[in-house]
Formats: sequence, structure tokens, C-alpha cells
Amino acid sequence: MEIDGRTRICGLIGNPVEHTLSPLIHNTLAQRFGHNLVYVPFPVERGRIVEAIAGASALRLLGLNVTVPYKGDVIPCLQEVDPLAASIGAVNTLVAVPGGFKGYNTDMDGLYRAMMAEHIQIADEEIILLGAGGASRAVAYLCAVKGAKKVYLLNRTLEKAQKVAEEVNSSSGREVIFPVALAEFDSLPDRKFLAIQGTSVGLAPHVEDVVIADEKFYARIHTGFDLIYSPWETRFMKLVKANGGRACNGLKMLLYQGIIAYELWNGVEVSEEAADMVYERLKAYFL
Repeated sequence: MEIDGRTRICGLIGNPVEHTLSPLIHNTLAQRFGHNLVYVPFPVERGRIVEAIAGASALRLLGLNVTVPYKGDVIPCLQEVDPLAASIGAVNTLVAVPGGFKGYNTDMDGLYRAMMAEHIQIADEEIILLGAGGASRAVAYLCAVKGAKKVYLLNRTLEKAQKVAEEVNSSSGREVIFPVALAEFDSLPDRKFLAIQGTSVGLAPHVEDVVIADEKFYARIHTGFDLIYSPWETRFMKLVKANGGRACNGLKMLLYQGIIAYELWNGVEVSEEAADMVYERLKAYFL
């Protein structure tokens, strides 16, 4: 494309952002739609998020994605916050509005669309969720509102899991999230579960790390979904497969959260054909 005086700019703010694959998603979609738009990463130093948002608004950026560590910190900087993002307590997408930006969370719907694409059901499932950080909180809320039967929230610090469970149960109006200490996984019912790995454990370069190493845990999993997409196959996924389960990584979640953001910025609907095309380009980085 030719960059000119009418080119709109979107981007990613976070720290770090050098590893991101988001430019591939958005610049591919812009080319596909013929939009005069470019997407670039913007590293933001800690303590300067307020300046970054003010500057982005002054420069009339069309929109931004927000990644760690600013998904919560960005909220006070916004003109408006979508009710879903407010319920989750995290924003990952900003859309330009008069005077600044409106915040959305596309992570949750991105995960749901990714799981649907992989034919993984949430409704009426009993689910194990590993971790009680920001990503897991969004996953817990998703499971609650999409009709999960029970979600066992396993975390090393039980108090943190209890806090997330209280918040999500209150927000969703259902008693569905049950906190469990990580070391007490043997206390779970004797059955097969859908398990979602919501921590950063296993990210490169620490690819041999895993939240739970005990093989007995993985014998309880019929399907494992790891939010991590690099490496392509985490040790969590390998252990699920070794014990007879099916395992998926988080690349389609990355894809769909980006697609939803692109749709918000541009008022378009991205077809599954276009989504598949972008996914194949993303996969090429790993295979």
C-alpha cells in the first residue's frame, strides 16, 4: 500500500511489544479490505501510560490494542469503558471517540470464537482453569457467562483464586467459580475435564516449565487449551496429548481478538475465509 496524508494509524501499546504478531494480523486485513491503514507497535515505558494515551489522542490515532502491563492501568485514561471490559476489569482495545478513546475487551470474545473454531464447548462443561491473573480472570468470566457447569480455579496462592472467584461469581450472578489450591488438584471430582491454561508459565524461553508436572493431573483432561501460542506446542499441551487428550494453543485466540478489534475500528465484518487466510500466515511463523 502507499502511505499518504490520509493513512490511518492503529497500533499496540505495552512493554515489551517487540515480539508481537499483531502487525501481521492488522496489516494483512487492511490489505485484504483495501483500507488505507497501517498498524505498528509502540513500546511505552512504565509510568508513562497517561502520556501515551494523551499523545495517541492528540495524533488522532484510529485505535490501539493494549497488552501487558497496561490492561488495567489504561482504564482511568479513557473517556468511556464498555460494560464487558468494566466487568472483567481489563481493556485490550481502544477505539477513538471525541476527546479520547473508548475501551473494550476483545480477549474474552476472541477466546470464545477460537474455542468455537476448535469445536470446544463451554456450556454445561466442568472446567479446570489454571492461574488467577488477569487473563484467567477474563477466562473465568467467559466460562461463567457462557454456561459452564463448574469452573475449578487452581492457583498457587489460594487467596488470589478466592478473590477472583468472588468477583466473577458476583459479576456473573452465578456461583460457578470454585477456588482450589494448586497442590490440592487431587481433591477434584474423579472425571475428565476441559482444562484451560491461563498463566504465562511455558512461554519462551522457559518452554519446559509447566504449572503442574504430575502426570496424574493430565490423565483427568479430555481437552487442554493453552492461551500461550509461542512455542507452538507447550509442555502443558504435550502432557495433555501424552495422556490421551486433545490440545490446542492460543494462536486462534490471538487471531480472533485482533479480528474483533479490527472490526471495531473499521465498522466491517471479517469473514471466516479472511480469518483463515490470516491464520495460515500466522502459522507460517511456527511451522
